[in-house]
Amino acid sequence: MTADDPISRLDDDGYPAYTMGRAADMLGTTQGFLRAIEETRLITPLRSAGGHRRYSRHQLRIAARARELVDQGTPIEAACRIVILEDQLVEAQRINAEYRRTAEPANPTAAA
Repeated sequence: MTADDPISRLDDDGYPAYTMGRAADMLGTTQGFLRAIEETRLITPLRSAGGHRRYSRHQLRIAARARELVDQGTPIEAACRIVILEDQLVEAQRINAEYRRTAEPANPTAAA
């Protein structure tokens, strides 16, 4: 199998496999909701050669989190900002953990 093999793309979380209609159906929302979160720059779908929006599973998870917040009464702009901040927090925590690992002495008993 090669990277261009359609079967190998099934496991690719970033592959834009879903049309706007299918994505809306999977999320139980409207296409207008997907356009609205695109306007806030929460997600940016890839465009097909014909100009149609295509979404990845990763983008659908982000959209689902935004929808969850909107369903709880959060305005869409605020929901998108919350999701962005949550993502930034996770990334900052990952970087912080990596810095801690690299800053630890090679022999922990030698530092004591």
